[in-house]
Amino acid sequence: MKVMLIVFFFDWKGIVHHEFVPRGEAVNKEFYLKVMKRLREAVRRKRPEAWTNKTWILHHDNAPAHASLLIREFLTKKETIVVPQPPYSPDLAPADFFLFPKLKSTLKGCRFQTIEEIKENSLQDLRAIPQNTFQDAFQNCKKR
Repeated sequence: MKVMLIVFFFDWKGIVHHEFVPRGEAVNKEFYLKVMKRLREAVRRKRPEAWTNKTWILHHDNAPAHASLLIREFLTKKETIVVPQPPYSPDLAPADFFLFPKLKSTLKGCRFQTIEEIKENSLQDLRAIPQNTFQDAFQNCKKR
């Protein structure tokens, strides 16, 4: 049994937004648009200073759903600043070189009986990451 977690929405303070992809749902541009709307609401609630000052930026990879015209138009309309991701450079996205490997290492070898157990343990491990670790990840991003 597999569960897909969308959790690349974090900043130097920690996780801003996460969600699990519903079973059987495809991560396409329409699905990702809904995620982007929920992300914007999460930023507004959890990072009000960044929301008000319009200082938050989005860095996502070049996955087809992320790079679609629908998403680019939405982000442009909402004046969301997007950090460009060079093609074939997954090692530049902090989620790919920092967050996912960290989460995978803590869950490696664990067996779960239910999807709920997977979700609970994943979120527990995410919440256990200290703020200074997120800060270090962004410093490492500058080096990359």
